[in-house]
Amino acid sequence: MSAVGYWAREMLDGGEPYGDYQSMGLSNRQYGILREVVAAARTAQRDQGARVARELVDRQVRRACADGYRDGGPSHGPWQS
Repeated sequence: MSAVGYWAREMLDGGEPYGDYQSMGLSNRQYGILREVVAAARTAQRDQGARVARELVDRQVRRACADGYRDGGPSHGPWQS
């Protein structure tokens, strides 16, 4: 399981992340994915139950990370030449 998936499940289960996204071992992009996935999963959990929410986490993390990192690296920022 990816770090994003791990933290999404932790947060969905009521855990609180410690520190900032870097101390969680995430990039800023990964943290953005985490926030979106957890928001959607909490809604699904409330409306459809825990099993559906966990399946949604797995699906959305896999898709968002694949889409976000398709090119293999950062797409913009001061580190780009």
